[in-house]
Amino acid sequence: MKVFIGADHAGFQLKGQLVEYFQRIGIPVEDLGNDVFDPVDDYPDFAKRVALKVARTGGRGILVCHNGAGMCMAANKVHGVRAIVAMTPAYARSSRIHDDTNVLCLGQGFVSYPMAAKIARAWLKEPFDRQSRRVRRLKKVKAIERGSV
Repeated sequence: MKVFIGADHAGFQLKGQLVEYFQRIGIPVEDLGNDVFDPVDDYPDFAKRVALKVARTGGRGILVCHNGAGMCMAANKVHGVRAIVAMTPAYARSSRIHDDTNVLCLGQGFVSYPMAAKIARAWLKEPFDRQSRRVRRLKKVKAIERGSV
């Protein structure tokens, strides 16, 4: 599974560290920018790039900004994306098990690189638990997304 990753200026350093980490442990990663530190770039541009790739490919994405919230809000506007902000590995795992999240948002201002690596690794390893109640709930979320509720 390829991971698509992006960050604005406030997540640029952590994104670079995560890209190196994934390459080191053999997880395919595609960096969708920003390619250079730009203190006036805007998080929605990178959230859109990653979210569209995730929606089109069925892959997973990671977005990094200052607190994760802006990236999460923007990514969730893309049809088919279920983005969350996680601060702990347990939260990240739970979001995969219960909600089949496909975009992980991290806040460079709130999580260290070692913690971010643990969160990302936990999130990437965890499968969605296809219990009927979880599938039913996810179908309801998708119905809301389609506007058919």
